[in-house]
Amino acid sequence: MVESLHRAPTLRTDPFSDEATQERPVNEQPEQNPSQPVPPFDASQAHHAKPRLRQTVQGTPMPGQAPNGQQVVMLALGDRAQIAERQVVTNPLAQFYLPHMSGELPIEEVAARAKHAASLQDGVPQEAVDLLTVDNAQALVAQLDNAGLLEGPIFQALVDKLRTDFDNSDTLPPGSTAAIADALVQQSKGEGEEATDQEKAEKGPELLRAQFDSWIDQALEPVEDPAFNTLPKAIIAPHLDYFRGWPNYAHTYGRLRVVDRPTRIIILGTNHFGQGTGVVGCDKGYESPLGTCEYDQDFARVLKTKLGDDGAEKLFANRYDHEREHSIELHIPWIQHVFTGDDGNAPKVFAALIHDPSQANGASYDGQGLDLQPFVDALKDTIAESDGTTLIVSSADLSHVGRSFGDQQSLVGEDEAATQAREKVLQHDREMLELVSKAKASELVASIAWQQNPTRWCSVGNMVATMLATDAQAVRILNHTATADQQSVAMITSCAAVIE
Repeated sequence: MVESLHRAPTLRTDPFSDEATQERPVNEQPEQNPSQPVPPFDASQAHHAKPRLRQTVQGTPMPGQAPNGQQVVMLALGDRAQIAERQVVTNPLAQFYLPHMSGELPIEEVAARAKHAASLQDGVPQEAVDLLTVDNAQALVAQLDNAGLLEGPIFQALVDKLRTDFDNSDTLPPGSTAAIADALVQQSKGEGEEATDQEKAEKGPELLRAQFDSWIDQALEPVEDPAFNTLPKAIIAPHLDYFRGWPNYAHTYGRLRVVDRPTRIIILGTNHFGQGTGVVGCDKGYESPLGTCEYDQDFARVLKTKLGDDGAEKLFANRYDHEREHSIELHIPWIQHVFTGDDGNAPKVFAALIHDPSQANGASYDGQGLDLQPFVDALKDTIAESDGTTLIVSSADLSHVGRSFGDQQSLVGEDEAATQAREKVLQHDREMLELVSKAKASELVASIAWQQNPTRWCSVGNMVATMLATDAQAVRILNHTATADQQSVAMITSCAAVIE
């Protein structure tokens, strides 16, 4: 699930139709001109004949309108990794096709298995089952391919462009943070009045800073210790979008406003959608609506030396994973807001995405990526040998539960089942955070692994790396929150914490 305000432009289609009517997307991609009809299914193309759905495709219910004007629920299919920027809006029956688009089955078998699965599903009428035909499967494949949601030439062209753009720039442009600033400008306008691009560029930074200050005031007003006495070794803060995660951003960054500015900041994030199987470094700086954080090349140079040639190559082999990764970007404006000096510059940064050590005891998932321990050892040595001071930011969300993540039990309401479900999640958080507070990194990994991560903590890796890299003896938990929607689609928990 992409935790940001980014909304992909939409391809609106009639259910399963290969004669789709389309809206021009916000960010038009020249290789997919939306003013043209979707190219039809082509059995001579291998990726059509045996379609492989990309792993980062997700479905979201959305309201729609049938030809007779009746309000209906549609299924919007989009790319969580945000490489493909369009969605396909289609009939919810498409969900029966999608699990069988593995790249191994011919389209006829995909349709047959979809029909069989629907016939066994309670509540699916026979007239709906009858719609799951080969022709409709082919139409859906054509739509998905045109939007870049299938493995194939269109998606590969998007990847190639992304990588070329990545390598041609010294910094990564803002994505979700720009969308948040734009949303604040739009909120400041009168009802029905659209903000212009110029207004967003001019007013966005000011409104974002004002919002940060407001959130900090709200979060820290009731606490007894609204500021750290000295620069800590590390903080733990979320990577939720700001409108859900602001209390824990504010509890950490707000307390940093009066401490000495660090020489550099190391941001350790979570690799949500990338290809890397181990630790993945970034060789770029970061832009946000508030300016630029430059890449700390000197720090990276020493780190690569500590890792050796093989380790350094592994660290940056999947650097493109950072192009659409929000767990790093969301911290950049807070860093700039708190630490930009009189010279107008924020501290330099180095960022890395940390894999889940509970899956292979810290080793990379396939044995080909950079393992956790060599990275931590090199990071500790590099910090010790670098001039000035270093702050580590662990960008961590905790539990992810609800229907978006495959859970059937509703988490919303005051009935006994929902109450027990919420309490079970919060109790698990309390138990794991107790291990975190005692800096028991190895026990945290072992517990998550033994329990098979029942509430889907998504950032064990960067929390563990932060504790190990700082030789933490204790972690002070400052705040813990849970945020959920009223439809029980998702509940996500996060915390604010500090290693002093």
